[in-house]
Amino acid sequence: MFSGIIEAVGSVRAIETTPQGKRFWIEAPFVESLSLGASIAHNGACLSVIAIRHRFYCVEAVHETLQRTNLGRLELHDSINLERSLLATARLEGHLVYGHVDTTVTLLAMERVGGESFYFTFELPEAWAHLVVEKGSIALDGVSLTVASVEKGAFRVAIIPWTYRHTTFAHRKVGETFNVEFDILAKYLWQWSQRYRVGYPKAPSEEVQPE
Repeated sequence: MFSGIIEAVGSVRAIETTPQGKRFWIEAPFVESLSLGASIAHNGACLSVIAIRHRFYCVEAVHETLQRTNLGRLELHDSINLERSLLATARLEGHLVYGHVDTTVTLLAMERVGGESFYFTFELPEAWAHLVVEKGSIALDGVSLTVASVEKGAFRVAIIPWTYRHTTFAHRKVGETFNVEFDILAKYLWQWSQRYRVGYPKAPSEEVQPE
């Protein structure tokens, strides 16, 4: 489990293609404290450490992960958002993020609103629109964000200077795809409402009391 607060921006140092998918060797500042099997969110996708060498660690992404996320588009020296799994005693600074990417969305527009503050506008496919609400939580490339506004076919988030400088948002361009994990509460509530949907009970009609 993660919080969507990016711990570091890593760099892809090697990519190996395997029958199962791809292996990525990542350079990160916290490698010395890692152990085999550790869970790390990579652009929001949870992967397990399978090898550690010097300043690098290795994770493997299977075909399902490569198809559902933007990890399959990673190239050598690309930057990647990293977050290690939460400790039980950690403060939940963002929101509950599970590292299970639902899909990818395309960046439609970037609007600077002063200094290093921006509005990023993303497409919102109809199939997922029911899970996005204004002021609700959403994780984009692993970053916990608040939905600023929603319109037909699109939603917008505000990027503050700290987020812009300490994540890969500073390097992203219009037309690129971002991993998105929708709020887990929204997903479960929607499934429950569809499975057990019933009409609201009608208020009993008022009866005329005898005089």
